[in-house]
Amino acid sequence: QVQLAESGGGLVQAGDSLRLSCAASGRTFGGYAMGWFRQAPGKAREFVAAVILTGSTTYHADSVKGRFTISRDNNAKNTVYLQMNSLKPEDTAVYYCALRRTFGSVYFPSGYSSWGQGTQVTVSS
Repeated sequence: QVQLAESGGGLVQAGDSLRLSCAASGRTFGGYAMGWFRQAPGKAREFVAAVILTGSTTYHADSVKGRFTISRDNNAKNTVYLQMNSLKPEDTAVYYCALRRTFGSVYFPSGYSSWGQGTQVTVSS
């Protein structure tokens, strides 16, 4: 069993930055990728970014490229970050981290088997 805990959300103004953290505990051995998704009220959960745990390859949604960066902690391998810069009101959502165990596309929520409880990010204009 894997537990994922997100932190770092909050209320900020447009143009500000936030860094989200996701700490994994429990049976994390053998994971393929960790990803960040977000869900705004009334909308489907959407892909934000992912990092391949067996290497360093990262993926970012077009809507956040150049503003958001996913990374892993070099010391605490089970911790993943999402640095969010130049935040916009449309980035407002609950942000979730997730663990994917099997090889495959990182873009779809259905491929991830473990999820955190989410952290709220609200960007005011």
